Amino acid sequence: MSELFKNIEARSRLAGTNKLEILLFTLGVDQRTGRRETFGINVFKVREVMRTPEITAAPEMPSSVQGMVSLRGVLVPVVDLGRYVGVGGDARRDIMIVTEYNGHTQGFLVEAVDTILRLDWSQMRVPPEMLTANMGGLVTAVTELKDNKLVMMLDVEKVLAETTSQDDQYLFKGIEPIEDSRHTVYFADDSSVARRQIERTLEVLGVPFVGAVNGRMAWDELQKAARFAEATGRKTSDVVSLVLTDVEMPEMDGYMLTKSIKSDPRFAGIPVIMHSSLSGMSNQQLGASVGVDEYVPKFEPQRLAETLRRLLHRVEQQSRAS
Repeated sequence: MSELFKNIEARSRLAGTNKLEILLFTLGVDQRTGRRETFGINVFKVREVMRTPEITAAPEMPSSVQGMVSLRGVLVPVVDLGRYVGVGGDARRDIMIVTEYNGHTQGFLVEAVDTILRLDWSQMRVPPEMLTANMGGLVTAVTELKDNKLVMMLDVEKVLAETTSQDDQYLFKGIEPIEDSRHTVYFADDSSVARRQIERTLEVLGVPFVGAVNGRMAWDELQKAARFAEATGRKTSDVVSLVLTDVEMPEMDGYMLTKSIKSDPRFAGIPVIMHSSLSGMSNQQLGASVGVDEYVPKFEPQRLAETLRRLLHRVEQQSRAS
């Protein structure tokens, strides 16, 4: 299994080029269609692939959580992805993909892993509404291979959010609104769970926002804002105060979105926050290399709110000074 993950350094250089590598896997036959569907997960989120070790049952877990395994002395929850997604029936899932993101480690049980596929984010498309509805919003992007096989990228952040117990009220406790806010924040994220948490944070702060499901759509919205500002005799920073972006997104990732913003003089002085579940130092360094102003891990509303408040205050001071 480890042969799949050789040459990690070469993979890390993919970030910032709008390219990615995904590990393909199956969960079993979908009883609704009679097909064995192919799914994918970004290699950056995968720590290792292994034969499923002995799983210890744990009480009061969601039905899709099989229990816990000990990996090098650390207890890791194990999610049966087939059961969670609702495909595969009683198919044997003897392979475990160990993932690490949002500061959490978890195992995903799958039927089989196939290969690692390298492609451009522009080849990943926003899933059709029918597929989104059928899969309960679990698919964030799709791509078609040369043999007409469809690969579906799973929203692993949604899986994590729904298989761990978090008190949402506690997450937002103590966040105070920004008084007399005249700011508008633009954000991009392909995860429905992440978008809802961003929106809720901004709503608590009392800050208007414009959201998009990927970098391409966010860039389109930002260009519309820049044209509107120009037509009304204002600077773009008068209508766009700050941009918040995920890293992994179909069509255009967060690195490319940041590059586009920072290389366009119309957006001069507008800060960009990278908001990602890829919390490794290398990803933060790559973000800085394309001009990201700050990095905030996902699913930390308090930290996100504090960063937004500080940067928006700085924007306001700069606006008054000019």
